[in-house]
Order: sequence, then C-alpha cells, then structure tokens
Amino acid sequence: MSGDGLGLEELLAAAEDAAPCESVDVVARNLEERYGACDVSFVFVDLVGQQVVRLPRAGPAGEPVEKAERLRLPGSRYERVLQNQQLLQEETEGGVRLVAPVTNRGDCIGVLELVVANGDETVRKAVARAAHALAYIVVTDRRFTDLYHWGRRTTHTRLAAEIQHQLLPSASCCEAAQFTLACALVPADRVGGDTYDYSLDQDMLHLSITDAMGHDTDSALLATLTVNALRQARRAHAGLLGQAHAADQALTRYDRGLTTGQLLRIALDTGQCQLVNAGHPWPLLLRDGHVRELPLAVNRPFGIPAPADYETQSLPLAPRDRLVLLTDGMQERGSAVVDLPALLEHTADEHPREVVRALIDAVREANQNELPDDATVMVLDWHGSTSSRRHTDAGSNT
Repeated sequence: MSGDGLGLEELLAAAEDAAPCESVDVVARNLEERYGACDVSFVFVDLVGQQVVRLPRAGPAGEPVEKAERLRLPGSRYERVLQNQQLLQEETEGGVRLVAPVTNRGDCIGVLELVVANGDETVRKAVARAAHALAYIVVTDRRFTDLYHWGRRTTHTRLAAEIQHQLLPSASCCEAAQFTLACALVPADRVGGDTYDYSLDQDMLHLSITDAMGHDTDSALLATLTVNALRQARRAHAGLLGQAHAADQALTRYDRGLTTGQLLRIALDTGQCQLVNAGHPWPLLLRDGHVRELPLAVNRPFGIPAPADYETQSLPLAPRDRLVLLTDGMQERGSAVVDLPALLEHTADEHPREVVRALIDAVREANQNELPDDATVMVLDWHGSTSSRRHTDAGSNT
C-alpha cells in the first residue's frame, strides 16, 4: 500500500484525461492503488430524496456495464453521512467500511463508499479529500454526459417535468459566508408549473420562486417563459421592477397564462432585502425562535393583460434569521393539515437542507405521497454581513 498521500494533482489530471462518464472510476482506481481499497463506489442521491443509486463501474472495454443498484435512503448509513456531513467508519468482514460525503458548497451530491484493511487517520483523511475532489469532478463532468442525470432518477419523468427540472439551478443548496440556502421541488416526475432560482454575485444574492398556472406541458412552457425572462433581465442588470416587468411582458406577449411569484435581492453587506410579490403566498420568517407570516402587499400575477403596477418592498434581515419561501402546494388541499410554523420552530437548529427535507416529507405524508400540485420551498439562513467564513454543514467554519 502506498503511503505517499492522495496525489491530488495527479488524481485531477487523470480525471481530466478520462472520458466524462469514467472520471469517477479514476478516483476509485487511485484509492485502490494507493490504499488497497476495494468495493469502491459512488452513491447518488435521487431527485425525490427517498433513494440512493449506486453508480456502476465502467469495467474493461467490451464487457457489459453493471446495472445501477437502487437502495432506500431513510434510515440508512448514507442518510446519516449526508445529514452529519462526517465520514462514517464501520467494522466489516475483511476490513473497515468508510463512507464519506460528496458535497460541493452545501449541495449533497452523494457519498463515496469503500472498504480498506486499515482505517487509520491517514487513510480517513485521504478518503475525505478524495470525496471532496470527487464532488468537483462530478460538478464539472455532468455538463458533458447524461450519466449523472440518469443516476439521480428512480421514477419515470414526463416531458413536462423534464422541461421544468432543466429550469432549476444545478445545485439545490448553496453555502456562503453570509448565508446558507436550500431548495426543493416535488414531485419530481410530474409537473404543476413551480420553479425556483437563485444567483450570487459579488454584492447581491438574487432569489425567485414562481408558480405557473395549469399543469403538464402548458405550465412547463409557461414556466420556461417566466424563468428565462427573469434571468435575461437579471443578467442585463435590471432591478427587481425591471425583472418583474420583463416576466409580465413576456407572458402577455405570448398569451400563455398567468404566473405568481416572488423576486428578492439581498445585499450581502447589509442584509437589506428588497422584494416584489406578484400574487404569491406570503413568506414565513423564523426569528428568535418564533415563526410569523410576513403580510406583504400583493401585486398582480405576471401575464394579466392590464397596466402593470409592481412595487418593491423592504425586509431587513438580522443575523440568525430564517426566511422561508413557498408555493401554494405547501399549504393548500391535503397539505393544509401540516403545521408549518410549528415544524419550522421544531427544526430551528437544523441545517436548511434538513429543514427543507422535513417540510417536504411532512407535506408528502399529508397527501399520502400523491401531491395534487407541485410543492416548492426555499429556506434561507442569514448569518450576517459581518461573517467572513462560510458556515459548513457540520457546524464548523471553513
């Protein structure tokens, strides 16, 4: 067994030389050669958050590729690792099993799992570094192959849902010095027109959550117009009112229907939040242990053929505030029985990613896993503009 460390530069160079769908195998071979590891595998989290998918190794040329193995996530070792963001060590027949989180800026991609003869500190640190490198490799390579998109799917995806999910940011979680953001949209296989979006620049965090009228492909096309009109305006440095008018004009011009939404801009140096509320459900704010609904002024939805009248509203955020944006699928019909404020207070100490999961699980259970409409939620923790280091999953700073 080699003891000269992980050889990170060599590992990344080998991954760059490999085909995009084989770069995970490069990490596996590195650990096998340097530390005598066996049974090395990469396990994805699926879109629904209820299963994990073990990505098959490519194998020698000419040999058939193994089928993906699907495993239940709740209650598993993988769930513990993803929640705690800590390497797990278990004694197993023939050695020690190590399971490390593969996470990029708070976005849980999956876990790296392997068995070694000796799980000493040197090996554990090397596996943790390999998992961290693997996160960057996957984020880079998924631009070039469908392998990683395929690996996250455990249910059949309809055309409308395919359109909808391509509108979402590639990462559902983002961590920075000033904030932590986590988002989710369910169900993953059908569509009711929900979307969320975020973007971070040098001095501002941009957020949006929208709900396009209708269902199936018509709502997906309506959502496409809405999201891309908002992005085009935002990338042209338009303010919130400019973005709102751009979305409204796009929907009115093509006469596709109506979309509700909330657009937010948060100044990273002050925590000052400005927002536009286009007919959307009110947000929730957890502050000092108590949750309250924010009674915003309600402007009309995007797409109504009438003179536009949008206004910006202010919401100053304080350190340790938790802001929750949601669509009506989180509150209406069967979901109405879920006490969202109580659940938010109960999970006040959890990472936003776990809060999102708890909220979605509660809504899913209330509807017997058959949601009549999309349910979308965004949870933003504001750490404060004076924070200079990123708040990591494990509660430490990096």
